[in-house]
Amino acid sequence: MENFKKLKELIESAEQDAVKFYEKGNRTAGTRLRIALQQTKQLAQEIRNEVTAKKNAD
Repeated sequence: MENFKKLKELIESAEQDAVKFYEKGNRTAGTRLRIALQQTKQLAQEIRNEVTAKKNAD
């Protein structure tokens, strides 16, 4: 559950950069957004692996 909370926090923080990039045209925010999305992808994969392991253990 800890990784799920981290994922939620990461998405919330990425939202600020998304607003800066899409609405204000801040290119640096776009770079930060891409990095955050990559981290989101990796964390989501970890959560998927945890869920699969827990499901198969029961």
